[in-house]
Amino acid sequence: MVYTPGVGRVSRAIAQDKSKVYTFTCKSNSVAVVSDGSAVLGLGNLGPEAALPVMEGKVMLFKELAGIDAWPICVSTQEPDEIVKIVQGIAPGFGGINLEDISAPRCFEIEQKLKQSLDIPVMHDDQHGTAVVLLAALTNALRVTGKQLGQVRIVVNGLGAAGTACCRMLLAAGAAHVLGCDKEGIILCGEAEQLRACRTDLRACFTRDSPKGTLRDALKGADVFIGLSVGNVVTAADLDLMAPDRIVFALANPDPEVSPEIGVTHSAIFATGRSDYPNQINNALAFPGIFRGAIDVQASEINEAMKLAAAQAIAHVIPEGTLSEDYIIPSVFDKAVVPCVARAVAAAARASGVARRRAKADDSPILE
Repeated sequence: MVYTPGVGRVSRAIAQDKSKVYTFTCKSNSVAVVSDGSAVLGLGNLGPEAALPVMEGKVMLFKELAGIDAWPICVSTQEPDEIVKIVQGIAPGFGGINLEDISAPRCFEIEQKLKQSLDIPVMHDDQHGTAVVLLAALTNALRVTGKQLGQVRIVVNGLGAAGTACCRMLLAAGAAHVLGCDKEGIILCGEAEQLRACRTDLRACFTRDSPKGTLRDALKGADVFIGLSVGNVVTAADLDLMAPDRIVFALANPDPEVSPEIGVTHSAIFATGRSDYPNQINNALAFPGIFRGAIDVQASEINEAMKLAAAQAIAHVIPEGTLSEDYIIPSVFDKAVVPCVARAVAAAARASGVARRRAKADDSPILE
């Protein structure tokens, strides 16, 4: 039945109607985790073999947290067009593609070309997973401090893959005052509507040749600092330039932009990417539920509406009465996260017209 001759009936049925591949094969619950090893964790360009253990860890999280069968695919090229061609070639066997540990700016081109050419969800997690979890944490941090996203001044330091995606997500969510800094200084600034208008390719708004000031200049009067750069670039004196009740997310790993000892004492709310301090900004809160929701409804893409819905779902896993300065984001082991995110993402996919299947009430797994 599972091989010749019985399987021939299944093959003929799929040949006549390709959508039946989701019903009769593992495609409906499979995700490829693809890397070229060019940006492994914070360690740099270590190559595909060194990337493999990271991809193996990620596929385990997909299975344990979301019940998704994921596969580590490490390719032996770092040429963008070759990577695109490889992923296009294997795509028929997968319900989604998770790009991982691919360096900027190549990651932007690879993701864009794959999104344009494939009819399955494609997401570069280093960009969008980070942005989703960051927005969730910031949503709750603002609730704790009594500030509004549209009114606060936000400084993002580090405009690589993650930093650029975070700026885009913040603007999409309603942020109106965003300054972006890189090693040259302030290279992203402007009116909110101007930045929102070009957020599909925010790099077009960068002014690397004519920075508008330094990071220290940007921090004067800022309410929020988001670091996605390198360790130890911010001092206590720099933080003291910010507005009262400041929010500081120092997410460089393993060394944050400002030491936790300083960050905790010089801010109202402090978060890092590390697990040994409170308020860890961890991509594992986002990608399992996002892909679970997307493949449950056979979404053709993961769009902005789905990512915004995921961020709000993560934020509201924490009950209002339990929010505090050192509890603005749920634990990656909180079993409520994946089902909540999956349901929100599936609903957003349907509402935005990219779902090809209507999810049932029990589609998203409630993990025991």
